[in-house]
Amino acid sequence: MLRENLQDVERRVTAACARAGRSRDEVLLVAVSKTKPVGMIEEIYGEGVRDFGENHPQEIREKFPQLPTDTRWHMIGHLQTNKIKYIIDRACMVHSVDSFHLAEAISKAAVKSRRIMPVLIEVNMAGEASKFGVTPEETEALIRQIAPLPGIHVEGLMTIAPYTENPEENRTYFREMKKLNVDIGAKNIDNVCMRHLSMGMTGDYEVAIEEGATMVRVGTGIFGERSYAR
Repeated sequence: MLRENLQDVERRVTAACARAGRSRDEVLLVAVSKTKPVGMIEEIYGEGVRDFGENHPQEIREKFPQLPTDTRWHMIGHLQTNKIKYIIDRACMVHSVDSFHLAEAISKAAVKSRRIMPVLIEVNMAGEASKFGVTPEETEALIRQIAPLPGIHVEGLMTIAPYTENPEENRTYFREMKKLNVDIGAKNIDNVCMRHLSMGMTGDYEVAIEEGATMVRVGTGIFGERSYAR
């Protein structure tokens, strides 16, 4: 079942790229494995997927030693400063930086670990009270504040669009994200490379790709419904 799910997602990603006149290589599929057992992740790994997304730092810490060393773990959920220690030497990227306070804490941990952590700035494009992220208007100023920090490198933006039965309803948000990403990139801010746009999930990743996503985060579409039993 997982193989068939992955193949279906892959077909949809490829078709969305084609509709947008983009190469399939321009979009990274991040399999969101939060709450999923290692056995299921190993099955998807066996199908060639190397990038997995987790919401909770503790899950990255637990799963990291159980998967091959070329597995790339993406921290996609809200990150508390006291949990950075769990992911600083394990995650390949943090998608969810939404404050200078968090960026500064990541910077200090990265310097201590002698690494540079790629980060994305989380933007609450739809202005939902239930979501984390900075407003579009605050984004450039935050990036300029973060850019000089050692051990951290801003590589683009991330958003979580509203849940909707009709993915077309999120097209405007994705289009605005793309414009914001391009506009900030054009400023040529030192130590900033706006090459990534992490947007689109199981319900709307095809629309996100059509509007410029370079990373899509698909969990349910690959692994099935999540189990919250811990």
